[in-house]
Amino acid sequence: MVKKPRLVVLTGAGVSAESGVSTFRDSGGLWENYPVMDVASADGFARNPKLVHEFYNMRRRELLKVEPNSAHRAIAELEQWYHVDVITQNVDNLHERGGSARVLHLHGELMKVRSLRHPERIYELSVDNLDTSVDTRDGYGDPVRPHIVFFQEAVPAIEPAIEIMEQADVVVVIGTSMAVYPAAGLINYARRGVPMYYIDPNPAPVPSYITVIKATATEGMKRLTEILHP
Repeated sequence: MVKKPRLVVLTGAGVSAESGVSTFRDSGGLWENYPVMDVASADGFARNPKLVHEFYNMRRRELLKVEPNSAHRAIAELEQWYHVDVITQNVDNLHERGGSARVLHLHGELMKVRSLRHPERIYELSVDNLDTSVDTRDGYGDPVRPHIVFFQEAVPAIEPAIEIMEQADVVVVIGTSMAVYPAAGLINYARRGVPMYYIDPNPAPVPSYITVIKATATEGMKRLTEILHP
């Protein structure tokens, strides 16, 4: 059996924006009209956990209204020819719903919560029970919080992401400003000479060895599939 080459796809907000998922990438520090640091930082959660719970309840309800787009599906379809690992900065589940088998979420997952006292205890929410509050308790009686990596917190998944990137035979970066660290530094862990592609309608400056496809995620994935199809 021929071993499939390893394709690592690093995605950001741009891959989900075409599905209608709101982002704060170009919103002047506001996210759904909330100051980002009020609803997505450790300090914000400490100051006003009620607001943060309500904000993520709203985002979960929004997520149920959107569907994976053709970029999500095209990434999954590449599994026919490649061993595909998706490393995403997004907290939505659109890659999974689009068919991707291996997805690592750097910044947490919207449809999950975790124990405040025992962060290793992580729980998936059902579509019938999306809302949480400061009064929500897990089966042990502990309060919970969104399973999100807030600003001012470490990124626990960065080490596994580095290990995946070190094994890449091809790297694709889609829909990210390349400005959010540590995620933006992951490309530096790929082996020298590995082909790299960067899809974005407004691409950030990148080294000359990276092939830039100036396009939206959906259009860029059409072009990239033609390049990568064996």
